[in-house]
Amino acid sequence: MSKQRTSFGARFAGGLLRLQGHLPLAFHRWWGRRIAWLLRDVLHYRREVVMTNLSRSFPQKSYEELQAISKRFYLHLATVFTEMIWFGACRGPKGRARLHNSHMVEITNPEEFNRLYAGARQIMILQAHTGNWELTGGYLEYCYNTPVDIDPTAIAVTYRSISNKTWDAVMAQNRPAPVLDMGFDGYVETNDVLRFILERKDQKFAYTFITDQYPYNLLGSEITFMHQSTKTLVAAAKMAVKLDMALVYQRFECREEGGYRMTFVPIAEHAGGQDPLALMQQYYKLLEEDLEKQPWNYLWTHKRWKKK
Repeated sequence: MSKQRTSFGARFAGGLLRLQGHLPLAFHRWWGRRIAWLLRDVLHYRREVVMTNLSRSFPQKSYEELQAISKRFYLHLATVFTEMIWFGACRGPKGRARLHNSHMVEITNPEEFNRLYAGARQIMILQAHTGNWELTGGYLEYCYNTPVDIDPTAIAVTYRSISNKTWDAVMAQNRPAPVLDMGFDGYVETNDVLRFILERKDQKFAYTFITDQYPYNLLGSEITFMHQSTKTLVAAAKMAVKLDMALVYQRFECREEGGYRMTFVPIAEHAGGQDPLALMQQYYKLLEEDLEKQPWNYLWTHKRWKKK
């Protein structure tokens, strides 16, 4: 794990967020609707980027349909932000109980995770910016029948550091909030992840990679995604192949009544010997199927398709 010195500003900002996070979840979702209006209709936050991404990804849809998707997307984006604040206050035994009792996220098939994890030395979970990606650190509280059979010390989630050091330090405490007191040390910056994995290659471990970003080195490999030639990160798939991990797509759907469903979809039970780029194409195919069903459920403000 990348160790960070926490500045006074980060402690102060984090404290304010945790104080606000103790307010009821219903308040945060109410506030999210106001933030959505502000982002969409007042600030026009990346509105051209959103409409360009949507029009190219859904060429069969009319302008009116794209506008409706855009409107719902901004509500989704604001809800992600306000729920993240609520989540950051779910610390310690009482906080974990609060998170569990909220039913904010439900893992639909924990037994599938357990089967895959038991059958391979390690498991690599590929996640996209769908659902509420900021809530990944609550895995252990999202099961309501069969528990996920893994120790929090055997979980790692990768991230890319934020240029604002104060906000970066705040998020380092917010994202894994429910497991901070359980020995969790797996919040790993992308520049450190290769060493982190290789040091633990003989241990039982589960890794989660958000892997739908534009490649950091501006190179990457080419696949087809949402009717467009798309550059993709392949490091996670390559590592899964090298260490013969189980490779899994994490589906993260929005529920109409609020909250999310998380489902583990196997891509390869044993990735050893397979083509990493072909595995990534399977991942994007699954993601594309999900976006066709819930087109607002993605980070459309992200400049995913940059000019060469």
